[in-house]
Amino acid sequence: MKRKLQNIAYLLMAAAFVTSCGEKKQTSEFPDWAWADFQRPEGVNPIISPDTTTIFYCPMRQDSVAWEASDTFNPAATVYDGKVVVLYRAEDNSATGIGSRTSRLGYASSDDGINFQRMTVPVFYPADDSQKELENPGGCEDPRVAVTEDGLYVMHYTQWNRKQARLAVATSRDLQTWEKHGPAFAKAYNGRFLDEFSKSASILTKLVDGKQVIAQIDGKYWMYWGEKFVNVATSTDLVNWEPMLDENGEFLKVMIPRPGKFDSDLTECGPPAILTDKGILLFYNGKNKSGAEGDTLYTANSYCAGQALFDSKDPTKLIDRLDKPFYTPESDFEKSGQYPAGTVFIEGLVFHNQKWFLYYGCADSRVAVAVYDSLKK
Repeated sequence: MKRKLQNIAYLLMAAAFVTSCGEKKQTSEFPDWAWADFQRPEGVNPIISPDTTTIFYCPMRQDSVAWEASDTFNPAATVYDGKVVVLYRAEDNSATGIGSRTSRLGYASSDDGINFQRMTVPVFYPADDSQKELENPGGCEDPRVAVTEDGLYVMHYTQWNRKQARLAVATSRDLQTWEKHGPAFAKAYNGRFLDEFSKSASILTKLVDGKQVIAQIDGKYWMYWGEKFVNVATSTDLVNWEPMLDENGEFLKVMIPRPGKFDSDLTECGPPAILTDKGILLFYNGKNKSGAEGDTLYTANSYCAGQALFDSKDPTKLIDRLDKPFYTPESDFEKSGQYPAGTVFIEGLVFHNQKWFLYYGCADSRVAVAVYDSLKK
C-alpha cells in the first residue's frame, strides 16, 4: 500500500512538472516583442458585475431605469489622480438580445487596479444634446480612453441608434464631465464617411516618466480602428480624424482576418496601442469563424485576444502578428452570459504600480482584469 501511494505521488509530481514545462514552453513560443504573460489575479474576477439596485433618471425616457441591471462589460481604463479608473459599458433591462437595450458608461475607481468602488449613476449616456439622434435609443458603447501629457482625456466610443454604428469622440479633464464632439470622421473627405459603419479605436500611446500618454509620430496623432479589418487614421487636434485610403480611394486595410486562425472572422481593435522599443504594439480582439474557415483549436465564434507589431516610423506597416492568441476564455463567466461562445474582449490597458493592467469584457456580461509584470520578462 505504501509503495502504491509513493507511485501515485511520483506520477502526480511528474504530471505537474510536465504541465509547468508545457506552460513555460507555450509562453516561450511567442516572439520577444509580444507581451504574452498576462495573468489572472487569483480569486478577484470578475471585478464588476451587474447591479439591479442602482437607479438613474434617463433624460431621454424621462423615467427612472435600473441602468446596469442586465450586463456590465467592455471597459475602458486609464489613471486619474493616482487611481485606476474603469469606464464600463452597462446595459439596462429594457429589452432582450444583444444590441436591443440601452448602453451607458459607468465609472469605477481603484487604488490597486483590482478592487473597485463604483459610482451609482452613469457618467456618459444618451441625452438631449447634439448627439441624441446618433446615440438614442441604443446608447454609448465600447469605450477606449487615453490621456495627453497635460491631462486631457480622449475617449473613442461607438454611437448606436440601432440603425448605424459610428465611431465618436469625447473629451474630459476629470472623466466625469464630458464634451461630446460627434463622429470622428464627420469632416474627413468632405463628410464622405460620416454614415459609414465604424467602431473600435486604439489611439497610439507611450510611456513618459512612468505615465502612459498619447503619442505623436511626425507631428500627428495616430489611431488604429476597425472591426472587420484594421485601418489607420491621423489627427492634429484629437477630435477630427482622417482615415487612410488605398490607391482606389477605399479604407486602407493594414490588417485583415486570416482563414484558419483564431481571428478568421474579425480583427477588432482593442485598448490603446503602445509605442515600444520593438515597434507599435497593437492589442486586438480576434473572432473565430465557425466552420471550415475557422481555427479548430478554439470555439467557433469565440473572441480571443491577439497582438500585432507595426513599424514605429511607418504605423501602416505590419511587421509581425501572433498566430495564436495570448489570452483566451477560460473561466465560467468568460464562457456564459450574453455571449456563451466565449469572450475575453480587451479594451482597457493601463500602467500602474509598475505593472500593466488589462481590462476586458467577459461574454458581454462581466468585467475582469489580467496583470502583466514587464519587469519579470
